[in-house]
Formats: sequence, structure tokens, C-alpha cells
Amino acid sequence: MASLLRERSGTLGRESSGDSLRLSSLSLTARSSTESLPLPFGELGCKLSDQELRETAYEIFVAACRNTAGKPLTYISSSERAAGSTTPSSAERSLSSASSMSASPSMQRSLTSTAASKMKKALGMKSLKRGPGKESSPSRTVKKPMTIGELMRVHMRVSEQTDSRIRRGLLRISASQLGRRVESIIFPLELMQQFKTSDFPDQQEYEAWRSRNLKLLEAGLLLHPLIALDKSDVSFQRLRQIIRGASERPIETGKNSESMQVLRSAVMPLASRSADGFSSDAYHWADGSPLNLHLYHVLLEACFDYEEGSIIDEIDDLMELIKKTWIVLGITQMLHNLCFLWILFYCFVKTGQRDLDLLVAADNQLMEVSKDAKSSKDVVYSKILSSTLSSILGWTEKRLLTYHDTFSATNIEFMEYIVSLGVSSAKIMVEDISHEYRRKRREEADVARSRIDTYIRSSLRTSFAQIMEKVDSNRRSAKNQSISVPVLAILAKDIGDLANKEKKIFSPILKRWHPLAAGVAVATLHSCFGNELKQFISSVTDLTIDSVQVLKAADKLEKDLVQIAVEDSVDSEDGGKGLIREMPPYEAESAIANLTKAWLKVRVDKLKECVDKNLQQEAWNSKGTNKERCAPSAVEVLRLVVETIDAFFQLPIPMHPALLPDLMIGLDKSLQYYATKVKAGCGTRSSFIPALPSLTRVEIGSKIWKKKDKSQNLQRRNSQVGTVTGEGSFGLLQFCVRMNTLHHIRTEVENLGKKIKTCLRNVESAQADITNGFESKFELTLSACQEGIQQLCETAAYKMIFSDLSHVLWDSLYVGDTSASRIDPMLKQLDLNLEKISNILHDRLRNRVITALMKASFDGFLLVLLAGGPSRAFTRQDSQILEDDFKALKDVYLADGDGLPVEVVEKAAAQVKSVLPLFRIDTESLIERFKHLIIETCGATAKSKFPLPPTSGHWSPTDANTILRVLCHRNDEAASKFLKKMYNLPKKL
Repeated sequence: MASLLRERSGTLGRESSGDSLRLSSLSLTARSSTESLPLPFGELGCKLSDQELRETAYEIFVAACRNTAGKPLTYISSSERAAGSTTPSSAERSLSSASSMSASPSMQRSLTSTAASKMKKALGMKSLKRGPGKESSPSRTVKKPMTIGELMRVHMRVSEQTDSRIRRGLLRISASQLGRRVESIIFPLELMQQFKTSDFPDQQEYEAWRSRNLKLLEAGLLLHPLIALDKSDVSFQRLRQIIRGASERPIETGKNSESMQVLRSAVMPLASRSADGFSSDAYHWADGSPLNLHLYHVLLEACFDYEEGSIIDEIDDLMELIKKTWIVLGITQMLHNLCFLWILFYCFVKTGQRDLDLLVAADNQLMEVSKDAKSSKDVVYSKILSSTLSSILGWTEKRLLTYHDTFSATNIEFMEYIVSLGVSSAKIMVEDISHEYRRKRREEADVARSRIDTYIRSSLRTSFAQIMEKVDSNRRSAKNQSISVPVLAILAKDIGDLANKEKKIFSPILKRWHPLAAGVAVATLHSCFGNELKQFISSVTDLTIDSVQVLKAADKLEKDLVQIAVEDSVDSEDGGKGLIREMPPYEAESAIANLTKAWLKVRVDKLKECVDKNLQQEAWNSKGTNKERCAPSAVEVLRLVVETIDAFFQLPIPMHPALLPDLMIGLDKSLQYYATKVKAGCGTRSSFIPALPSLTRVEIGSKIWKKKDKSQNLQRRNSQVGTVTGEGSFGLLQFCVRMNTLHHIRTEVENLGKKIKTCLRNVESAQADITNGFESKFELTLSACQEGIQQLCETAAYKMIFSDLSHVLWDSLYVGDTSASRIDPMLKQLDLNLEKISNILHDRLRNRVITALMKASFDGFLLVLLAGGPSRAFTRQDSQILEDDFKALKDVYLADGDGLPVEVVEKAAAQVKSVLPLFRIDTESLIERFKHLIIETCGATAKSKFPLPPTSGHWSPTDANTILRVLCHRNDEAASKFLKKMYNLPKKL
């Protein structure tokens, strides 16, 4: 075959450099061009080789062309053509003289006269032009150009010797059966009668020739008859016996052979049968399927130049001659269209899938087959059609189900036609062959869209698996590298690249059959990656650089895929909603957020543990403290808070602003917890205010306070006012350190807000104006600090006055002789404590604590005057002493202008100043005022018996209880009589 093709190539040289569609160095895949592609016409069931089929087809071809020429069939001997031939016989000379008129005009047409092929043009192919001087073979000189007939012989790989024998045999048949049409001749039988052993170069060739003809008779008349045959038929049985017996007792060929006569008597009844039962001149020996299709396939193969992988330019003339065999082979236009479709496709595959022309032609030819399929009702044709299309569909689907492996940017022009072949084949099989489909409503099944959908999903799943395997392999090979990118992060990037490649290269082609091709592709990729991501997320428990990198890559991939899907479905009926439903969100951002929240919880819990640990070790003293004179535990806790903030903003997450509130809440609660612990156990203001003793009456006219009773009275006095709880063990220094600590936390919280704003500006995900609306909301911490400082201020002040200074206030001031127990000792103690406060307390807290101390001392002063018990008694003359002492107490806080503001002091002193004048008023007036207030409060019923007024807790000159207490401490007879009469108050407790 190779030598014949080289001969053809040398004889018919072509210029291929200008053919842009023929890709000589490019093949669609790495698959071999000789891959298995069996004929779809069915098995012959007998051992007829390709060469035997070619010789038989060539015999029919030559006979059909000669027979339809309208002139006598002549034979030109090969010896006459060869240089230095022997002298021909007289018969052969007579035949040779008529050779110029023996063949049909088309058979004798010179190749150089072939015009541009109309058939190739109709198929969408290019006609290649021969260059000058390309007609002759480089190996030998030919006197005249090759004819169409000679071209057919070369392409069918029939030797000149065999060609001469065939023509000689056909000439003899024509001479003996003059006027018979070609369809009325059984060529295997007739040729066997024309030749003997002596007509062949050797016995082996003769026996092969005889065996071929017997196998043809078996195939055409017994195995694949046009008209169904009962195997019990006598002629059937006789012919089968003859053929089988020929292997043991070879048939002697020749005209007068007895065995040939027996063979003829068995063949003729079988070949002359007709479907309608009437006799006919036509003999059916080669028109049964699939024998006729195998023979016709061999003829059609001659239309192709296998070396160049293309249809020859002479196809118009050659096809004109081939169609003359239809009457013998029983080929119709529909069968021809189907066979020609197959041969176009078959040659494209067999020649390395390089010639786009063949692919284009096959696609166009399939359109003709589609028209035929719609109109044909022939069961045999439908069967062959189904087999042929199944073979084409099977081949195309192998490529299209993994089209990413088959096609690339360099050969993408092939894809459109291969897709078209596959889709069109599927449509014909479903719509025109399948009876089930015909019973369905057409709108229920869109074959083309369904096939493309399958191709896209299959190919992308395959590509996804390949990419994943490649990524994982690269990861294993780079296992020892210090820096490695997580597999899924790399996979996400590669899938994004694949999606863009799909959109750019493949989707524009596939969109012809599927309007949402790109959308289906990205939905498939979204699902594939989503399955891997789901497993990853379920296994991740900690927020790591790798996990965040994967989730960020997944989020970016999802956004890119969804964008492609949205763009692709803009014009669709549902606006792409169906596709989007196929793409459930990865929720990568949510996963990052959840991991980050878990990370925050761990850090916050750790911070709380550190708070507890540091508080347990905290001594709350000024020794070894920092310059802020606050607790070291606070400094450590704030350091951990700053570290947590820094660590948070260093997390490689894309949503710092969104998750910042969670961080703020956690830190706020931690600092609130610390602030609450700072004031815990220190007591409250009420913890140190002594309980008011029961109302009693002083003992008039005697020394109330005697030295020998001093200790006893002190013990009794302490028992009367009550004692503070164990909370009173905290000293002034500890209170100051605690207040400094809360103030330091409050200040640092404000600094944390500024720090967070700065960090927000530096993160990638932050917008330019994101910090404009941001406010540092450590509300719980600030509130706890504010409340803590207030509570500690009041507690420290009341503890100092009513506990630390109780010996100079509650136990000593105005006890016994008023003039002998004045306020000076208390003022000295106050000065000492105020100095301590100034040295330890933060400047911003100093006045606040002193103010609280001032209020506590004023409350203590009033409490001594109004609830000091029977050890204290005042005359009207003592009122001046009280006023002077109170003025001295105020001056301590004014400190000659260096202390508290005058207005603050005066405001705090207002209550004392309003009560002090009561001590100047005479007893009778006080009693009248008291009665008036009782009547005013309780009504006229109070005139007969005055009820005991309740203690309101607010001392005032208009408060009956306040006036009653002044009377109880009034050292005169009138007050004593009134109280005895009204309330029978005791003189001793």
C-alpha cells in the first residue's frame, strides 16, 4: 500500500503549504491514528480479506463503467503497454486497435483536466491545485497523464497484472453474453468460467482467486442474501454443500467444466429470486447487507489520499463512476449518503485526525443523513444508520467526555465540528430512530443541551481530579521544604485558572448548543471543590495560617465562579437562578468568622485565667509599684489585652472590621471582670457608717464623763454604735492603689481605642473611611471603673472617718465637757491622712477622694451632734464652740486656697450649716417648732399625744426627728421634762 501511495504521490504531486486547515504536525490527541475503529455495517461471517474485497469491488467497478459506456468492452494487454513487449496475438491486436473507444469518457479523462471539485465545495472543503510538472512519477516516465480509471486502480491497490486479467475476463463475458446489463451478471460465477490455472502466474494465486469467488458466492447468496432465504431450501443446501466440498475436491474452473455446471445450477436459482416472486433479469448476489456495504466502503476509500489524509480533487469524476455500481450493489442515495458520511469520518480518524477539511465535510454530510433519517421508514436502513451513528457518537464522546485532555487553544477549531458530529448523531438516534422519543413531547427532551451538559460536567470532573492529583503530588515532592502552600489553596487557584480557560476557550463553542455552557462548567467546578472544602472545614478546629489561606482562596474562587455564572445567564429565562441554586455557598467567610470567634474565645478565656491568677498574687500596696502607683496585676492584664489586639490584627483574615465587635466584647468583659474584682471585698459606704443608737436622755446636773468610767464607757459606746465587718481591714494605701489601678485601666482603655483605629487603617480589608464611625466601646469596663472608683472613694472616706478616726471622732469628740473635748485631735489626724492621699493617689483622683472624705467628715460631725448618745450634752452657749469647730473642719479642706474649691466645700457644708443654728435656739422655741412639725405631718389628732417621728436619714431644721435629737442632747430642765412627759426616754442606755 505504501508503494502504491508513493506512486500516487509522485504522479500527483500537490502543493500543501497554502492549506491553512491541514495541520500536518498536529493531532487532536496522542492516540495512534490506527486506533481500532471497526466498520459499523456488521460482520460478513466469512473470511474475506480487505484485499479480496478490493479486487471484487474493482471488478464490479470496471464492469459497471465499461458496461454503461454504450460501446464494446475491449481489453488492452499489459504486454502491449510495456516497453519491449513480445508481438501480440491477432486477437489481442484487434482488441487493442479498438482500445481508444473501449472505455467510458470519464474513465479515460486526464487528471490534469480536472476542474475545481464541486463536490468538495459543497462539503465545505478546499480543492487543492497541482503545481506544474507534478503529473509524473519521479521513478519512471509516463508518456501520457494518468486517467481516472488508472487512478482508481492505484487507489484500490490492484496490480496491473490483476487489472489486465479482470478486463480480459470481463471482455470474454461481454463477448459471450452480448447485450446483457451489468446487474444481470454474477461476476464470481462468470469469471470462474473464463479462467483456468494457466491464466495465473502460479498455482497459489489461482487457488486464492478461486477461493475468493466461492466465498463471495457464499456471502452474497447464503449468508447475506437480499431476500430472506429458508435454510431448508434445496438450492441453499446444494450450494452450501458445493462450497464446503470445494475444500476437499477443488472445483475445476473453465467453461466446459462439469463442476462449474453443477455450481451454476445451484447459484442461478438463488441469485434470480425476487421479492415479488416474479422472474427478473437482475441477479442478487452482491446487493445484500452488509456485503454490499463492505464492498461499497472499499470503493469509497479510493476517493481518499491516505498519504496526505485528504479527499482527492478528482472526486467528482471518480464518484460519477462509483455510482455506476449502485445497480449491482443495491445502493440507494440514502445508503450512499450514510456510507459517505462514515468514510469521511473514518478517514479523518485513520489519517491521524489532522485534516480539518475531512471533519468539516463529515459534519456537512451528516446534515444530509439527518434529512434522510427523518423520511426513511426502512428497517434495514435504520439499523445501519443506528450502528453507524453509534460508532461516531462513541468515538466523539470519548473525546468530549474529557475534552480538556483532547483540545487546547492550538487545535480548538476541531472541537466545534467534533461536538457537532456527536450532538447531531445523538439527536438523530433519539429523535428519528428511537420510538420512545416519538411518543414524548418534544419540549420534554432537548438532546443537544443534555449531551453538552453531560460533556461539560464529565470533562470538568475529570480535569478537577487530575489537577487535584497533580497538586497533591507536588505537595508530596515538596514535603521537606520549609515553606509550603496548603493543597486546597493551590487547588482553588488552579480551578480558578481552569474556569477562566473554560470561559475563554471552550464555552464560546459549546454555547452554540447550550446557552449556559459556562454556567454549567463553573457550577460543576463549584460542586467539586465544595466537596473537598466541606471535608476540610469539618476537620479544622483551630485558626491557623494554612486554614485561613485555604478559606480565603475558597472565598475568592467562589466569587469568581459565581461571577462567571451570573454573566453567562444574564439573558436566560430564569436569570441564572437554577444555576445559582446548584452552587450552595461555601460560607468560607462564615467558617473563618467561626474559627476566629473560637480563637477569640480561647484568648479571652486565657485572659480571664490570667486575671484570676494575678489577682490572687496582688498585695495592693505601694511598694514596688510602677510610676502610675497602680497594681502590677493591672499592668500585666493590660499587656495581655494589647497582645491579644495585636495578634487579632495579625490574623490573615479578610474580615477584621466585621469581627472586631466580638473582640471588643470579649476584652471588655475581661477588663470589666478585673475592675469588678478590684473593688470586691473592700466594703461599701454603709459598711462603715455606725448604726444609730436608740434615743436617750442626758443626765442633767452631774458629771457625765468620769475618768474611772472611761474604759467602761468606751466599751459601752463601741457596743452602741456597732462595729464594721472584717472588710475594714483594708488600709488607706490599699484603697489608693486600687483607685489608681481603676483609673489606669480607664485611661488605657481610651488608648486602646486609638490603637484599634490605627490597626483598622492598616488591614487589607478595611475601607478608607472605616474608622470614621468607629468608637471604642469598652462600655462595661468604663462603667465598672467609674462605679469602682466611686465606691472605693466613698468606702475609703467613710472607713477613715468612722473606723480609722473613730477614736478622735465617735469616741472622743464632745464627750463629757464640750469645751474640753473639741475637734482639734481629729483635725490633726485628718491632716496626716490627707498628706498620705496626696502622696499616693493619682492627681486626677485626689480631689475626688478628698471630696468624699470631706462629705464623710461632715456626716460624722453631724452624727456626733445628733446621735452621739447620753455621753454628749450641749447648752445654748456650746453652739458657738460647735460652729467654730465646724469652721475649722471646713478650713482643713480649703487649705488656705490650696485645697478644694470654696463652692465645693460650701455645698457639702450646707446641711451642717442648716442644722447648727438649732443649737442656738432656746428650748421652748425648739419644743414649739417640734410640735408644729408633728401636727403638720400627722394632723390634729397629734395634739393629744405626739408620735415618735421616724428617722429620715436626712438631717434638716424642718425635720421633726432632727429637732427631737437636738432636744435629746439639750442640757436643760425644760427639755428633760418635755421628753419625759412625751416619750419617757431613759437617761441611760
